[in-house]
Amino acid sequence: MGPPPVVTGVSPRDGPPGTRIIIRGENLGNDPKDLIGLKICGVDTLMTAEWKSSKKIIARTGPGKGKGDIIVTTRSGGVGSCTVGFRGFFVQIGPLQDSAVWIDETQTVLANLGRGRPSSPMISKDDEDPLGISNEGNRAKSEEEMLEHFPDASGNLALENFSPAWYLLENHQQASFDDLKMGLNYMKRRSSHQSEGPVTFAKANLSGILDCLDSLTEMYEKFAKDDIQRECINSYAVSLMQAKSCADGLFQEVLGRKDKADATRNALGVLQRFKFLFYLPLNIERNIQKEDYNLVINEYIRAKSLFEDSPIQVFQKVYKEVESQVVKFKEMLQGKLRQPNSLEEQKRLIKYLTSLDSDDDPGWGCLMSQEKWLTKLFMECKESNTQEFQEEIPIAPPRHKGSGGSIGLSLQAESRRELQEDAPVPPPRHKAAVVSSGLSLSAELIKVTSKSSDQMSQKFKMPQKVVFVEELTDIMGHHFPDFWKLGQAYFSGSLHKEGGDRSYKPDQNKHAQFKQMVCEILRLFSNLLRAAFLPNSLENLSEKERQMYGQWPENKRDVPGAWLPHCVRYVRSCASSLCRLDLPSDCQAYVQELALDMRTNCMFTLLKQAIADVRSLHNKETWIVELDDEFGGRTQLPALFGNIVNETVQHLHEVVVQNKTGETEIFSQRPVQIEATKLCTELLEGFEPCLEQLAYLVDKLNSTSTRSADLSSGSSELVMESSEDHLPSKDKKLIIMLSNCNHTKEHLIPRLVENLNKHGYLEMNKVLKSAQETYEKLDKKLFDAYVEEKSNPIIGAMEPNMYRGRFNWANYNRVNGVRNYLKEVLMGMIEIHAEVFSISPLFVSRVMTKIVDAVAEEMSRLIQCVTKFGEIGALQARLELLALQDAVTLYRSAATKKSFKEALDCLPDLTQENKKTLEDQLNKFKMQFKFQLMCFHSDTVEISESKTS
Repeated sequence: MGPPPVVTGVSPRDGPPGTRIIIRGENLGNDPKDLIGLKICGVDTLMTAEWKSSKKIIARTGPGKGKGDIIVTTRSGGVGSCTVGFRGFFVQIGPLQDSAVWIDETQTVLANLGRGRPSSPMISKDDEDPLGISNEGNRAKSEEEMLEHFPDASGNLALENFSPAWYLLENHQQASFDDLKMGLNYMKRRSSHQSEGPVTFAKANLSGILDCLDSLTEMYEKFAKDDIQRECINSYAVSLMQAKSCADGLFQEVLGRKDKADATRNALGVLQRFKFLFYLPLNIERNIQKEDYNLVINEYIRAKSLFEDSPIQVFQKVYKEVESQVVKFKEMLQGKLRQPNSLEEQKRLIKYLTSLDSDDDPGWGCLMSQEKWLTKLFMECKESNTQEFQEEIPIAPPRHKGSGGSIGLSLQAESRRELQEDAPVPPPRHKAAVVSSGLSLSAELIKVTSKSSDQMSQKFKMPQKVVFVEELTDIMGHHFPDFWKLGQAYFSGSLHKEGGDRSYKPDQNKHAQFKQMVCEILRLFSNLLRAAFLPNSLENLSEKERQMYGQWPENKRDVPGAWLPHCVRYVRSCASSLCRLDLPSDCQAYVQELALDMRTNCMFTLLKQAIADVRSLHNKETWIVELDDEFGGRTQLPALFGNIVNETVQHLHEVVVQNKTGETEIFSQRPVQIEATKLCTELLEGFEPCLEQLAYLVDKLNSTSTRSADLSSGSSELVMESSEDHLPSKDKKLIIMLSNCNHTKEHLIPRLVENLNKHGYLEMNKVLKSAQETYEKLDKKLFDAYVEEKSNPIIGAMEPNMYRGRFNWANYNRVNGVRNYLKEVLMGMIEIHAEVFSISPLFVSRVMTKIVDAVAEEMSRLIQCVTKFGEIGALQARLELLALQDAVTLYRSAATKKSFKEALDCLPDLTQENKKTLEDQLNKFKMQFKFQLMCFHSDTVEISESKTS
């Protein structure tokens, strides 16, 4: 014997008979057969129980009333216990409400019938609030008060003159707006439950209904077997038939009216059907005005199917009027089709005409009209732009004139900002677009500010050729794809299929004609742009054809180089969009070749303009030397040169490097590759003539020379000035340009070549080698010229100064230290050292070594030319040789050592006493000249020498 069952939970806890409840607990049975009893409120409900598990049972309550226990009985555990209870109650059911159990109506319906008073099915529900809101605390108004406000209404839900306002004031006058909203939701829920209908009720009470049917069937069988009761059954049948006849008599008048209404309705339906035809002309006119063409066509097709072959004259007369309106409608559609429209609108018009059985071929007619319209658009665009090009006033870009590079650059940058803000244009060609001239800066500023607003707007006006390429490519990109797609739809038959004619087959002989139309459009587009930008490519055409494509006057200002990438971008974008249309290869070749030629022309033009800009950089030299520890001293010219090259390469980045789908690699053609390499070489070597020209520039007045040192950037700037505001002296110009040349050769050229390589330019190794050779030659030339310029005065003065005062080596009898001529030589070398160090410390060792070689060679020559030395003269000569040799120790080369050795070998040997004197005099010279000789022994020099090596 197992443990007894225990019920510990039930859901719900109360309900009317037939409520479906879930019973939970422990030991509720091992299986369905183990469950042998279930009582709810004392009523056995085992027949409705569904055993789920030992902890769950589902059942329906019986007709028990009041609170009671739920007792489960099992074979294994016996009678169980319960810790919770269920409360059963009865709900008053109205005569029109569904119920799952039998309701005793003897105390409700029959009593009212016995008193002879009619009862409403809503009477039993008067106490129910349809809003489900509590009316506690509400003071109901009297019926007299309500009649004053609602004289013709009532608050009774069952009456026809029911007033919701009366009901709310009577029952819920204290309710808030939120309470009323909750009441509305309650009514919606109840309505949804009631709308579920008898099907839901039958599903919920299926077992009870089947039991009732079984009981009725069993009762009928028993009555049929009993002979005595069989007569009763017959009498029941007769009574039912009499009741049915009585009911039919009651509703005979209603059914008659229904039949009459059905007949009238059928007659009106027939009249309404023919009314469609009579109103059709007016409806067609109205729908055409509303542009509801689909409705017009559908109504026409419907009328055609109904009344085209009708023998009735009235119908034929109206139908002919409809046909005449449809003919006018066709003509209107054909007129619209010949006008420019979007692709979808054209397809829609063709579909309308096809549906209306148009006599001609609307699709092919539309294609021919579109081809003529596109050609007309191209030619109008060409005519308007060439006329504007001939009338426009060429205004050169503003050139802010002044010697100061920083001032000029700032003004030019301001012009660039205005250009970018006023119009969607690319920036000027280069940051170095600053031209020096004799005009003063203040005069130029006054000139600029005095311009009118119209002139300023004209100054920044987009070149007419650029406007032309934008407009032409915009026309091509917007309208030609629609033309091509319309042609594809025509030859695939989809245009007529959309119109309902699925049997139509397009004339394939027209395909070659359509292809010729496409090629002519693309050829016209290509040649119009070639006439504007590449006129030389049309030389093989006749003069008449060239005039048709447009002749842009050659004496007019051409498109600036900075605009060419902008134009190429438009052409390439148009070519790329056309490539995605899957055009025939021979047609697409026109645009692809145009794009390649435009790219090539843009690259060559910008490179040539950059070469011209580089070769004119000598006009922008300010002779302001910028010093830094890494690259030494240089002016702004190398930076301007680098800016021109880098900005040119950057402008050409999209043109050269980036290839779009279907495009040819710009360097795939050998002639283009050769020309590009040649132009790159000229571009990098174009700076060399500027440096050479500036190095030998004739000294003339430069009124715009800057006389300030700008230290704000962290690098010192030394302003080179000479007396009377002249250019720097010749030797200073040589060393400045030598520094610029060395910086260009060692640092700038490799960086520029690397940038060119990165952007896809070919054979840059040859360009680098050629450029370095060019600058190497210039470097040697400038270096030799500078050394010669600085050493000649020193060497030329050595011999006269050595024999100043009729000096004679043989008769010299007193040693007073190093003579002045040697000190003057050293001071000259110190001056050279200072000058080179102030411009480019990196050149000190290189220059001083050559100067020392020349001085030592001249000193050796002078000593060797002496025919006879006296004892004191030999001592003096050795003293001066050793003093010079010791001073220039850091800059001695093999040639210097050889020169000193040859000179010393020519001197006779010294006695011990003279050696002592020599040593004393050398030490005395070093002490006296210690400060002057410091430059030859400083750390800076050693560092510079190590860097140079």
